[in-house]
Amino acid sequence: MQPIWEQRWHPWRREWVIIAAHRSHRPWLGEKTRLQKNNNVPAYEPTCYFCPRNKRVSGQINPDYKEPYVFVNDHPPVGPQAPEVEEQAGKLFRRRRASGIAKVICYTPLHNTSLAEMPVPTIVPVVKCWQEQYREIGNLPEVNHVLIFENRGKVVGVSNPHPHCQVYGTNFVFSIIQREVEAALDYRQQHKKCIFCTVLEAEKLDGRRLVYENETHIAFIPFFAQYAYEVVIMPRNHVQSISQLSESEVKDFADILHTVLCKYDNLFQIDFPYVMAFHQAPTDGNPHDEYHFHVEIHPPLRQPNLLKYLAGPEIGGGNIINPTTPEEKAQELREADTVHYKNKIKD
Repeated sequence: MQPIWEQRWHPWRREWVIIAAHRSHRPWLGEKTRLQKNNNVPAYEPTCYFCPRNKRVSGQINPDYKEPYVFVNDHPPVGPQAPEVEEQAGKLFRRRRASGIAKVICYTPLHNTSLAEMPVPTIVPVVKCWQEQYREIGNLPEVNHVLIFENRGKVVGVSNPHPHCQVYGTNFVFSIIQREVEAALDYRQQHKKCIFCTVLEAEKLDGRRLVYENETHIAFIPFFAQYAYEVVIMPRNHVQSISQLSESEVKDFADILHTVLCKYDNLFQIDFPYVMAFHQAPTDGNPHDEYHFHVEIHPPLRQPNLLKYLAGPEIGGGNIINPTTPEEKAQELREADTVHYKNKIKD
């Protein structure tokens, strides 16, 4: 393969990503991750803390739920009881209070499914639950940011395989969102338009990195992707959070999310691991008209059973090297089937 060495600018993180696509074909004698096909998982697992009617680590009993089930995280990273600390402004070593609320949302009572496998109509209530939680938690007086995220797969640190996500409402804004807000503000002041809308229009015009689209949403691997199969899902309309999606946009969001995640699984016929984060405007009382809601999905795989490791350049140097081209990986995802491989096995 012809070597490719170039830097690509990430406009809303304001940092460079290094593209070195030929490195994906280099000899690899290091560790590989053996990802199993989980085709025989039961619908109910008596030892699962998230399944209906089971006892959680807190001692509480889950109800016999049928729809998405929300509860306060039994091991929260932030909480309303966080002790007061003296901020000591101007000092070299500073600290401040980290408070908030952390919740878990179980998508479904079924232990043996995922968003990639669930029918779209059953994902719609999950999307509406996300909307409700953003509004409810974001309206709490001390919450300045609501982060919704899902970790899928053991290789990204999931402690429970039951289909679920987490919601953190914090008295601070997570740093990546803060950087995006600042980049969006600067871009609007300079160009009088939205940086996210500008990227979306450019990706539509180019077309090579598009993965899937419907009437109200577009999924693409961005020009500046940091991971091989990184996908951004963005609504065509300029909205600041998931809570502002209309009824039709909710259905389309469920459709595009399901389709992208189904394509992931079908690539290598495995439960494709990823970290999925909802990038939404802070809830700090400011309007944040400059911000544009989007979802970023970061899968660690670059080949079957081969992870993208963050090593010297990333951790030590601060710039991520993508050993693939976004154009090539977007084509792979476009061509991936939209019918989940497990459903084909059942048929």
